[in-house]
Amino acid sequence: MLKRLLALQALLFFSCASEAQTINITDTLYATYGNYQESSIRKRRIKHQDIQPLIDQYRGKEGYEITKVGTSIEGRPLHLISLGNGSTDVFLWSQMHGDEPTATQAIFDILNFFDSKDFSGEKKAMLDELRIHFLPMLNPDGAEVFQRRNTLGIDINRDALRLQSPEGRTLKRVRDSLEADFGFNLHDQSIYYNAERTPKPATISYLAPAFNYEKDINQVRADAMRVIVFMNDIIQKYAPGQVGRYNDDFEPRAFGDNIQKWGTSTILIESGGFPGDTEKQEIRKLNYVSILSAIYTIATGQYKDIPIEAYENIPENDRKLFDLKLEGLSYNLLGNEYTLDLGIQRTEIDNSAHSDFWNRSTIADQGDLSTFYGYQVLDASGYTAVPGKIYPKTLNSLEAIKGLDLLQVLKDGYLYVRVADLAKSNKFVQYPINVLSTNYKIPEFRLTVDSNPNFLLQKNGINEYAVVNGFLIPLQGQQKDFRFKNALILR
Repeated sequence: MLKRLLALQALLFFSCASEAQTINITDTLYATYGNYQESSIRKRRIKHQDIQPLIDQYRGKEGYEITKVGTSIEGRPLHLISLGNGSTDVFLWSQMHGDEPTATQAIFDILNFFDSKDFSGEKKAMLDELRIHFLPMLNPDGAEVFQRRNTLGIDINRDALRLQSPEGRTLKRVRDSLEADFGFNLHDQSIYYNAERTPKPATISYLAPAFNYEKDINQVRADAMRVIVFMNDIIQKYAPGQVGRYNDDFEPRAFGDNIQKWGTSTILIESGGFPGDTEKQEIRKLNYVSILSAIYTIATGQYKDIPIEAYENIPENDRKLFDLKLEGLSYNLLGNEYTLDLGIQRTEIDNSAHSDFWNRSTIADQGDLSTFYGYQVLDASGYTAVPGKIYPKTLNSLEAIKGLDLLQVLKDGYLYVRVADLAKSNKFVQYPINVLSTNYKIPEFRLTVDSNPNFLLQKNGINEYAVVNGFLIPLQGQQKDFRFKNALILR
């Protein structure tokens, strides 16, 4: 009995010590992230030409193996970066969808970590036990134009059965050649997902994909669930309540579901939204910390003791977020007053080079939106939505807008200004006022779904707020929380 008690105490001590060790590395990874962030790629619209030099710098470097494993439809090379000497293979692939680059950036942060002289003990533990493989950009043709699909126009993540795309064939061939034990399927998701029944965005969402319609749980899938539970605990430290779990209905065409079926414990990671993080750099940091910590726990085997029941406790993804939610405003229609909530979303429209974007906002929904949430929420009770006016003087050029006191112009109820000389290529302005051509006629003011929201919020006859292209601009008092990207040019 005494021997059993001592053995149990030793096991508990080892378990607690291992957990403390993992927590320590996680905290340190988070605190020192700036030392490893790859500074050359800080915006989401990254292209193959941006990452190729980052891959090439590891050629011939001791401990790294660079292999060309395929070619995209348009001829861009697909590379696999491998390191480590262990018997457990961990395979990470990113940007299967060309407009989902957050984890791609994090991969190069992770490579910078491994290439540094820091964390020598932790890196030795990982590289002695594991062989780690990165395929950082599976869909470079889609990334070139910042679109989800490849040049063939198909979703590579629905090509696991037919394998019509060279990118999909490459992914399967690499997975099969490695017979990877663990796989990290790295994506971005809409910023409008929230953790179910909460106003918090699903900053990170996870899924251990099902491998059949019955959603059975074998050892392979259970291990993926355990790693997800571990990663969820990490994210909760830095973004509490901002983790979601995808629905696990089996999709027979999807790579994640099939890779799980083929014997690789597959962890889907989706990077969503984070308040004020348009370029997803904070989410990139969370990817870096949680993925590296997960690799470490796989190397040490600590994940094996995690109960899978905790996986189901992660709230499911929901999609009930708006960029801006206006609650309870008054709206006069045909002589009658109505109370409405408005949910406004801002669509990103790329420039011609797909290197930056501008916003065109729409009213995504209106009515009773009491079960929805917003990144920005205004209690508009007591405010009435009224149309904006056109500034009485036509300006000669866009440059002339600088001469206006725009805050006063908005306070006076003007949301539009005519400009005589407008280049055809101009589609937006960075001033908080919409620009009209000399002959453009503003439609009759109506609040309707899919319309571009431009109006004033008035209380007691005073214009308190302006909504310009879906951006809320406070007109009275300080402007400290005012964030604005662009208004529109209307012809």
